[in-house]
Amino acid sequence: MYNRKTLIRILESGAGPVRRKCKMALDLSDRIVGAIIGAAVADAAAQPLHWIYNLEKLSAILAQEEPCLEFRPQSANPFYRRETGQQTCYGDQAFVLLESLCECGGLDVGDLKQRTYKFFGPGSEYDTPVNDPYRARGGTKVQLPIEGPWRHASLKSFLKNMDAGKTETGCAIDNQIDGIAKLAPVVALYAGKPEMLERVEAAIRVTQNDDLCVAVTLAAARFLEYYILNGPNPDALDSVLAQLNDPERKNPQDLDRAVVDQIHQRFHKHMSFACSRGSFIGACVGAQIGLEGIPESWKSRTLRYPILLELAKKVASLR
Repeated sequence: MYNRKTLIRILESGAGPVRRKCKMALDLSDRIVGAIIGAAVADAAAQPLHWIYNLEKLSAILAQEEPCLEFRPQSANPFYRRETGQQTCYGDQAFVLLESLCECGGLDVGDLKQRTYKFFGPGSEYDTPVNDPYRARGGTKVQLPIEGPWRHASLKSFLKNMDAGKTETGCAIDNQIDGIAKLAPVVALYAGKPEMLERVEAAIRVTQNDDLCVAVTLAAARFLEYYILNGPNPDALDSVLAQLNDPERKNPQDLDRAVVDQIHQRFHKHMSFACSRGSFIGACVGAQIGLEGIPESWKSRTLRYPILLELAKKVASLR
């Protein structure tokens, strides 16, 4: 868990100098690739410090590591341990979505479901006794952190719904904002197109079928779309708020008004929008600075970077 100031500092500490040098306008393809890669490298950079909810522990770690918090060599994650440079469970979901979009030439929900099941389901590296979706509560206490990735609640629910042959596979009670951590590929592909929000909602409901989660994710999608289409612009917040307040807005949600109120309460006086997921901020920064603006040291330490770059370029070519 990170606060807003910490995430912005982590993500811009390396990108800032390059950002100041890159004053030329980027084209749409540059911003698309930047958004997808920015999300992935930010996710990998933050992975060793993922899910630290003890603020005293987090503060102590930050004090030790400043000014370089990214790609911490030793994981301090209290739940799971992965090699530095690998993705979180959210980054892995974004990767599956990216692969599906490229293979199918657009969003194919059926394909996405099957790929997600294969990647996170039986026989995968996520398939461990601790992560068993059918594991009964209680019993022997689990020793944390575990070695390997963590299969969290919405993924467990998704797997059980797939096993049961349900059409609606998303978790109906998980209203966390996981959706914003994996939306970069689908927003990048459909930015500026009338079906963008509809496609984002369909992709998110594969694993999270909760209305609040969807409403928040669609608000985040509007922000990322703005940066992909326009690059750096201080009017992003006002533009998104105007969209959410428009009675004729696309893909309206009953909870849009509540989302607007939360944005006003939390972010309006800062004239910016941020969230607790580094990958989303990474996507927004990447859309503004492009691939070249993302530090080489970050890209080289993201283990999946070569295939991510190949797929990100393919998304740009599909538009």
